[in-house]
Amino acid sequence: MSALEIYAGSRAKSQIEENGLDPAQFSLLVGASGGPKWFVLYGLDRFLFGDYFAKRDKPLMTLGSSAGAWRLCCLGTATPLRAIDELAARYSRETYSAQPTVEEITEKMRSMLAAALGSSGAGEIAANQLIQTHIVADRCKGLAGSESANLQKLALAGSAIANLFSRRSLSWFFQRTIFSTMPASNQGQSPFASLSDLDTAIVPLTESNVPDAMLASGSIPFLLKGVRDVQGARRGLYWDGGITDYHFDLPFNSIDGLVLYPHFSSTITPGWFDKKLFWRQPPLNHFDNVVVVTPSAEFMARLPGGRIPDRNDFQRYSEDKRLENWSQVLEVSHELALEFSQLVENPDRLVIKNFSDRPVELRKFI
Repeated sequence: MSALEIYAGSRAKSQIEENGLDPAQFSLLVGASGGPKWFVLYGLDRFLFGDYFAKRDKPLMTLGSSAGAWRLCCLGTATPLRAIDELAARYSRETYSAQPTVEEITEKMRSMLAAALGSSGAGEIAANQLIQTHIVADRCKGLAGSESANLQKLALAGSAIANLFSRRSLSWFFQRTIFSTMPASNQGQSPFASLSDLDTAIVPLTESNVPDAMLASGSIPFLLKGVRDVQGARRGLYWDGGITDYHFDLPFNSIDGLVLYPHFSSTITPGWFDKKLFWRQPPLNHFDNVVVVTPSAEFMARLPGGRIPDRNDFQRYSEDKRLENWSQVLEVSHELALEFSQLVENPDRLVIKNFSDRPVELRKFI
């Protein structure tokens, strides 16, 4: 029984069937938002960071939002396995008071990210030109950036309603901000510099702003405080990058080379407000050169509770049961790494499914 399913766009499928899973083919690695859902990918991350891309001699771009950005920042450090292990350990064992405040949660997240980075991680990410890190956060516009929580909530509600009619309307409320370690001289040639779907800014990712950019990227509104005035970026309040780019709907097909997307689901939900909008799907041509690696339904059925973790586990389970379940998921996630490594070594065993044929969850609007 396979633990993995691999879906690919037409160009990617043809190339993988010809060349196997040669890591040199990939020019971009993508990490989605989703909080603790990423625990199911932990073992695969360790293989990718520690073995698969270890001998790479040409730049690899990474693009992530929220927890996806945190994972991929680990790859940009000098000790990616130490960093991802620390992130997984801290995140999976996180506990809070009975009625945690926004301040408590924010400080715990900042402490967790600092532990993952270590004393020199921020500088290592900023200086690493082999792994070119891109972190997505969203700068609030208008009322969304107010100091008043009530006005922020009003703006958030307005953006959710506007998004029902068009994703482009998110630009009225937010500016997608991509913090990038690409050299300043090359940022004009960045595949993300010409994005026109939403208002987008490219900002240099430096040693000084790595911690704030990481925290901002995962700052879920009203659960975390958000980050004001990230150094080097336009002044304002920065919130979770998943608002605009939850699972990403970008023209990846404009990028040279293939895109590797380890994902915890076959469903691609473009933005945070699209979770219930079953009709909001990325155009297939955007994923023409994308390889999506995801746990199989059979694998997920064997997880505690028959499902991958999510933030609702804090309410769903007792603290002891949640910690036990999350530990089990991290442990069995290594099965995905083992199977992927075997497919790398034995490309004749590869079964590549068409991206267009992947099962899509019908997300009902409530």
